[in-house]
Amino acid sequence: MRFFRRGETLNERLLREAGLDRSEAELDAEAARPPPPLDPVLTFRQQFDTGAGALAGAGLPPRARRWDAVVTAEAPDVDGNEVDFVALPDGSLLVEEEEGVAALDPFAQAVEGELPPPYRVHAVRQTERLWAVSALRIEVARFEADGDVIELTQTNDGRALRVDGMPAFGSIPALERLGEAAAGPAYAVHAERLDADLWEVRVAPL
Repeated sequence: MRFFRRGETLNERLLREAGLDRSEAELDAEAARPPPPLDPVLTFRQQFDTGAGALAGAGLPPRARRWDAVVTAEAPDVDGNEVDFVALPDGSLLVEEEEGVAALDPFAQAVEGELPPPYRVHAVRQTERLWAVSALRIEVARFEADGDVIELTQTNDGRALRVDGMPAFGSIPALERLGEAAAGPAYAVHAERLDADLWEVRVAPL
């Protein structure tokens, strides 16, 4: 929806919509305004979450598709046009999206020629038999915790924990150890439950 002002010329409207109609005083005041404080959670999200295809229920902007492996596979028995699954460290497959119940082994076998589990797969049908298969390396961890999505940040200002988007008290030592080991004293950790006590985990330094 566009907003029009009565008596405004086309050129004036285009300048206003582009933010170029403000006075010199307004522009000077904006330039002098201090930048907003760094939000460590937003910084973490921007590193991992742009583009298309967010994790289900993550409550975050969609994650960038920076694939670690792109292969093709023949799987004529698989129905539908798209398949999403996670390959776990023990070789089992956790299916997130599939039409039908056909085995997804052809996809896993094609990926594992280049990438060992654990990894996340998105496959798209190209022809009746051929699929394009993209895989992203992931990290998984086992620990007990409430909720399905956890965000933990540690900065000089202290520790902040959110569970399913809400502030939470207490601590999750397993996530704290992962954050410190991967990123040092200042970090952000995003964890999403895959199944029972198995979580997909991402860590970024702050």
